[in-house]
Order: sequence, then structure tokens, then C-alpha cells
Amino acid sequence: MKARIVIDRELCKECHLCIHACKKSLIVSTAELNSRGYHPVSCAENEECTGCTLCAISCPEVAIEVYRER
Repeated sequence: MKARIVIDRELCKECHLCIHACKKSLIVSTAELNSRGYHPVSCAENEECTGCTLCAISCPEVAIEVYRER
């Protein structure tokens, strides 16, 4: 099953909980700043995402959505 991760960069507060939660190391920090002054995370390789949703579950700001393809 393929899946893709969508991150709302404006909601991200740079806590990095999702980085530690992702078993495939698909989520990485960025050097950019969002409008709130945080460095939001980004998804490195959506092709390998299994859709486990651990990243979304771990995000306290609800900035991550995972979509699974059937």
C-alpha cells in the first residue's frame, strides 16, 4: 500500500516528534522559516511511506495528514 504525507508547514512548531516517530526516516527538518518563526519539517521521500500514521499521531499541532492509496 502506498501512502503520502502532507505537512501543513504553517502549523509546524519544530518539535521534531514526527522525525523520531517515522521508522523510515522520511521526515526531515528544514532551514526555511514559516510565518511563525519555526523551521517546519518536510517529507523527504513520499514513495517509501507505508501509511503507518505514527508521524501524524505524534504531532501535537495536528500539522500532518497521511493519505493511503488502495
